[in-house]
Amino acid sequence: MKHRVLIADDQSLLRRGFRLILESEPTIDVVGEAVDGLDAVSMARVLRPDVVLMDIRMPNVDGLEATRRILANGNGSTKVLILTTFDLDEYVYEALRSGASAFLLKDAPPEQLIHAIHVVAAGDALLAPSVTRRLIHEFAKRPTPREATGPDLRELTAREVEVLKLVARGDSNAEIAHALYVSETTVKTHVARILAKLGARDRTQAVVLAYESGLVQPGVR
Repeated sequence: MKHRVLIADDQSLLRRGFRLILESEPTIDVVGEAVDGLDAVSMARVLRPDVVLMDIRMPNVDGLEATRRILANGNGSTKVLILTTFDLDEYVYEALRSGASAFLLKDAPPEQLIHAIHVVAAGDALLAPSVTRRLIHEFAKRPTPREATGPDLRELTAREVEVLKLVARGDSNAEIAHALYVSETTVKTHVARILAKLGARDRTQAVVLAYESGLVQPGVR
């Protein structure tokens, strides 16, 4: 089964470059190219891609707003992978808050881009350690949350809270399994239940919620 990908970037040379990279991968099918955010929203609604490669800085509607609109349309099968040349804290935070499942720089190696698409299309999120560190740094600058735990978080079991804290720290399933002395399959089950209880789209959204609720605090392990 091929993953259907929509490329959204206002620079034609970059769109062409991404297309060449992705079309070399037999499990990926590039279904269209959007020239700006408004075009991306319209094409995503019609084409219903599995993944949208979304540039942040585009005319008419920027990538962050386009991401919000695409995900607000109710098509839960479409995921957004943000691509940008700007490695800035504010973009990482806003991209994840907008509902993006991954954040990569445009100069990332082709194999990393292809891997990210597979991960995101499979319904997971890509939180590289460097991105997690920037996310934590951004939350560290924000006001202390009003409540340590919200109503949704109280639905989690003690073990699920433990797992969520490790996810928010940026640990992989393998690292969580090692820390808790359980199998990776068990960790995956816990994560799936956490997402369901929180109504979170993916790990990224769960991490943002964990920090915003105060369940996890920057610099506290």
